[in-house]
Amino acid sequence: MKNKKNLPKKTDLNKSSLTSEILTIFSVSPKKQFNYKQISARLGGDVDKDVVKSILKDLVHAGIIAEVDKGKYQLISKTGFVVGTIDLSKKGTASLISADLHDEVFIPFANLNTALHGDKVRVRLYAMRKGGKMEGEVVEIIERATLRFVGTLEMSGSYAFLIPDNPKMLYDIFIPYDKLNGALDGEKVVVEITEWKKKSKNPTGEVVKILGKPGENEVEIHAILEEFGLPYSFNDEVIAESERISETIPQKEYETREDFRNVTTFTIDPADAKDFDDALSIKKLKEDLFEIGVHIADVSFYVREGSLLDKEAYSRATSVYLVDRVVPMLSEKLSNFVCSLRPNEDKLCYSVIFSIDIDAKIHDYRIVKTIINSDRRFNYDEAQEIIDNKQGDFAYELNILNEIAKKLRSQRLKNGAFAFDHSEIKFILNEKAEPTGVYFKETKESNNLIEEFMLLANRKVAEAIGKNYQGNDFVYRVHAQPDHDKLEQFSNFITRFGLKIDTSNKITISRSMNEMIDKVKGQAHQNIIENLAIRTMAKAIYSTKNIGHYGLAFDYYTHFTSPIRRYPDLIVHRLCFDYIQKKNNKQQGLEEKAKHCSFMEQQATLAERASIKYKQVEFMADKIGKEFDGVISGVTEWGLFVQMKENACEGLVHIRSMNDDFYFYSGEEYSIIGTYTKKIYSLGDEVRVKIVKVNMQRKHIDLELAEGE
Repeated sequence: MKNKKNLPKKTDLNKSSLTSEILTIFSVSPKKQFNYKQISARLGGDVDKDVVKSILKDLVHAGIIAEVDKGKYQLISKTGFVVGTIDLSKKGTASLISADLHDEVFIPFANLNTALHGDKVRVRLYAMRKGGKMEGEVVEIIERATLRFVGTLEMSGSYAFLIPDNPKMLYDIFIPYDKLNGALDGEKVVVEITEWKKKSKNPTGEVVKILGKPGENEVEIHAILEEFGLPYSFNDEVIAESERISETIPQKEYETREDFRNVTTFTIDPADAKDFDDALSIKKLKEDLFEIGVHIADVSFYVREGSLLDKEAYSRATSVYLVDRVVPMLSEKLSNFVCSLRPNEDKLCYSVIFSIDIDAKIHDYRIVKTIINSDRRFNYDEAQEIIDNKQGDFAYELNILNEIAKKLRSQRLKNGAFAFDHSEIKFILNEKAEPTGVYFKETKESNNLIEEFMLLANRKVAEAIGKNYQGNDFVYRVHAQPDHDKLEQFSNFITRFGLKIDTSNKITISRSMNEMIDKVKGQAHQNIIENLAIRTMAKAIYSTKNIGHYGLAFDYYTHFTSPIRRYPDLIVHRLCFDYIQKKNNKQQGLEEKAKHCSFMEQQATLAERASIKYKQVEFMADKIGKEFDGVISGVTEWGLFVQMKENACEGLVHIRSMNDDFYFYSGEEYSIIGTYTKKIYSLGDEVRVKIVKVNMQRKHIDLELAEGE
C-alpha cells in the first residue's frame, strides 16, 4: 500500500486539470447548485479554496456557469464542451466564437486538430489563460465552412501543391498527379479537399476548376468570387426561363393597379447603374402638403415562387458589387430591362404612397400595387447640381423632396440614429480594367434624399405588418445594441485624440458618437476612428424575430426597396401582398431563409472588399521605392499597418524592418514601443512610408518607414 504522503495533492495539479474536473462535476448534475465547499469536497484531497474560487470566477466570466445565489453556482452550458465557429488569424492564432459564451475561447494552433477558419466545431474547455481568455481544444468538426480553396498550383518533382490565396488558410493542399485534371504549373485553380488523415500535416485535394493565368483581371476576379462561394454566370436553364418572360404588361394589371403614369416621377441612381429598383413621384395636394410615392420594382410579378429564376435568386441572395462589375442576383434581362424602372416605359411597382407635409409629418400612407412611367433618369451628380442651383429639370420637385428628406434625417438623428457617412473608394479603370487612378466618393444631399425616402418606406412597411398582422411570419432587418465592453474600450481609446463617448444610454451614445464623427471629418485619423466605431457595433442581419434596428433608431424595420438586388426584399413583397390581401400565407423555414440571406450578404461584402484590395495592390505595383504620407491603421506584434492618405491603400511595416531599436508590442496601448529610445508608434499616428515590395498573389504591400521617421 502506498503512503498517502506520496499521493499527488489536488493543489499539485495544474489549473487546467482542475478546471476540467470542476466542469465534469457541473456536467454530471446540470440542474444542481454548488458552492465552493461542495465543489472542493467532490474533488477530494487537499484543494486550495482560493484556486477553486478563482476557477469558478473564470467560468462565470466565460458564461459557462452562473452565480444564481450568493456563493452558489449552476451550469449554463450543459457540458464542459461548447459549440461555435473558428476564427483564425493570418498568424495561426485561433478563437472560438460561440453564442453560448460571453467571451471568445482561445484555441492554440496545436489544439485546432485540422479545424479551419469558419468551421463549426465542438470544443473542450480548459482553464482561463493568461490575458483573460478561456482556453480550449477542438474535439469535433461538426461542419466545414468550405472544402474548396483558390490558389496557385506549384509542382515539384513527383508531387503538386496548391498555395492558397486566402491568408487564413494556413496549409498548402497536396494534390496527387492523377487529380490535377489538366491543370498546369503556375495556374490559378480551385481545389477541393478530399481527405485529411489525422497524422498528415497537409490535406489532400483534387483540382475541380482551372481559372487561368494569375495576374489577369478576369482570372483574379473569378478567383475572388470562387473564394467566397459566389457565382459569376447563370446556367443555360435560368437564362432560357428569363428569356421566356414577356415584356408586355397584361391588360389586367392596367385595370387593377393604381395608375401613376401621369404623376411626375423620376429615378436617382449612380451614373453607371442599370438596375433601377426605385423611383419617386410627387404631387402637390394643397399648400405645404404633398403626395409622395416610393415606387419599387414589382419583381414578384415576374419571378414566381419556386421557379428556376426564384431558386437561383435565393441561392445568390444578393447582387455583388465588385470594382469592375456587378454580379447580379437576377439575369440581365430582368435586372436591367424588364424590372428596371427605365424612363419613358410603363413599369409595374409595389409602392408606399405618403401624404406628407413640408415639415416631414406623415398624415397618411398606403401600400399598393401600381403602374408608373418615369419622366427622367437622374444620376446623383445631376440631381445635386439642380438642388444646388435651384434650376433645371424638375427643380421644384427635387428641392421639395430634399427639404422633406433633410427633416426626416434630422428626426432620425434626434431619436438616436447614427450618422455614419463613409466615403467610398472608387477607381478609374482603363479598357483592360487596370486602375489608373483612385478617388473618394463623398455622400451628397442627393444621396441622402433617396436614402431617407427608402428608409421611410422600409420602416412603414415593417410597422404596417408588425403592428397590424401580429403572429404572422415576416422578415425584419434587425440591429442589436452594441456590446457595452466594446463601447467602453472604444471610448477609452479615443481619449488620446481628445474625443469621448457618453455611454450612459442609447440617446447619449448616438449623440456623442455623431458629434465625434463630425469632429474627425477631414482629420488624418478620420478613417481609423470611423472604422473602429463601426466595429463596436453589432452587424445588421435578417430575422423573423423583431428586436428593432439600433443604428437607425427604429422599432420596426425591413428591406422592401431593392428586390432587383436583394432576395429578402422579394420575400417581403410576397408576404406584404398576401397579408394585405388577407391571405394567411405561413412561410416554411423563413428563419432559415433569413439566415441564408444574412450569410450571403456577408460573403458579398467580403468579396467586394477583396476586389478593392486587389485593385489597390495592383495600383501600387509600379510605385516601388516611392514615399507616401500615411496613418497607422493597425498595430500588431509583427508590425504596423499603414493606410496611405492619398489612395487609402494599406500595407505592412514589418517590425523586423524597424532596425533603429528593439521594438516590442503593447496591446493595451495599441502601440509598438522602442526599448531604448522609448519611441512610440500608435494607432492613428501619422507616418511617412516607402513602398518596398508588392505581392500580387497575396494581395499584400510591404512598407518601410521613410528616413527620419
